[in-house]
Amino acid sequence: MSNIQQLGGRYRSLRKLVRRLGVPRLLGILVAFILVFNFWILPALTQQPVVITMLMQGQDRANWAPFFQEFNEKNPDIRLNVVEGPFDSNLVENLYTSAFLLGDSPYDVLNMDIVWVPKFAAAGWLMDLTGRLPQEQLSKFVKGNIEGSMYQDRLYRIPTTSDAGVLYYRTDLLKQAGVEPPETFEQMVQIGTNLQKQDAVDWGYLWQGKQYEGVSAMFVEVLEGFGGFWANPETLEVGLDRPEAIQAVEFLRNTITNGLSPRGVVTYGEEETRLLFQNGGAAFLRNWPYVLKLANDPASDVRGKVGIKPMIHGQGHPGGSALGGWGLGISKTTRHPEEAWRVIQFMTSEETMKKFVLSTGLIPSLQTLFKDPEILAQFPYFTQLFEAVQNPALRPPIAQYAQASDVLQRYLSAAFTGRMNSEQAMKAAAQETRNILGGFGRAPVSQKSTPDQTVAVSS
Repeated sequence: MSNIQQLGGRYRSLRKLVRRLGVPRLLGILVAFILVFNFWILPALTQQPVVITMLMQGQDRANWAPFFQEFNEKNPDIRLNVVEGPFDSNLVENLYTSAFLLGDSPYDVLNMDIVWVPKFAAAGWLMDLTGRLPQEQLSKFVKGNIEGSMYQDRLYRIPTTSDAGVLYYRTDLLKQAGVEPPETFEQMVQIGTNLQKQDAVDWGYLWQGKQYEGVSAMFVEVLEGFGGFWANPETLEVGLDRPEAIQAVEFLRNTITNGLSPRGVVTYGEEETRLLFQNGGAAFLRNWPYVLKLANDPASDVRGKVGIKPMIHGQGHPGGSALGGWGLGISKTTRHPEEAWRVIQFMTSEETMKKFVLSTGLIPSLQTLFKDPEILAQFPYFTQLFEAVQNPALRPPIAQYAQASDVLQRYLSAAFTGRMNSEQAMKAAAQETRNILGGFGRAPVSQKSTPDQTVAVSS
């Protein structure tokens, strides 16, 4: 029944009521009209839409802007208010943290990096979303993205985008050298060193060595590639002072000391390494998928000369790519949980996400979109990216992740800059991490690495 029919029925009912009370006909009509207007028409005319507030990085907000407009048009009872946050994701995390610590957060829907989930969930800031989606629908997402959205077997985030560390390489240089793209660190070192000796390139390998979250993401891949681990989220055992971890640090140090990587790499983040590679300065680059579009820009010196593959590994070990990506959760303090959920349903629907990927080139969180013919026609390299996200090296999903990552960053920086040797740095990092986790995970019997455990980087 339409709203007009409902109002008509209410009006007739009120007229009958006033007649039974003996009110004159004209006065009865007037009374009935006033009652209908005051109790049904006026509230309907003055009712304001529910405002759902989000905080989102500037570039992400720009990418999502057309879809926010579409949601508002399709849902007139909800107005989506998206606050623009800083580019630095650490600053966004700090804004969320401050809002919750000060009291009720002004944000209803939270746009979260994958590594924030354990901290936010453990603090009681997130609404439990377990059961909101049937298992059949959950299984459509990249497995690692769902695992990274959980804390203590409960779901707190629905993924929107994926991200995974990958290896970029110069297809033209490898073709001239008559070699295939490397599968192992050892092969990459050999190829990069030979290209340097031939003056084909200034640097063999670029990676993120600056003291920030990016170095933790980069290191977890190398650690996985040497068979090591950072911290077990189930047992809280710490593996940073094991031989495999020391070997991983020594490999990275050797790329600097033997000139495969520039000494300045200890101050480089994603953009510094991307620009140097894009200007033709290196044979290999570890970075995120966003680089490929920029590397093939008309102004790029390496346009059409760049290949991409999942992260490589040490001999005899499987590789893994650091899994990143963003997703949406609901604040525990929201006054409008159902409206917030409608926002998430819209943004994570397959229809919306397909249009979002086609318009931005960002990596989807739904497995089906990696194989979508229309998407592959525009982004054929999604085949390689799907392989990368299927083999993740997850940063440990522990509530104390921010503190643990800060410790790792400081001691990696100490090792890379020569203020400590690899073993000293990792022993200290392991001990501080155990303190953070409550003393769990005793040190192994022997932490010494032997010479044949380190990948040689020839000068």
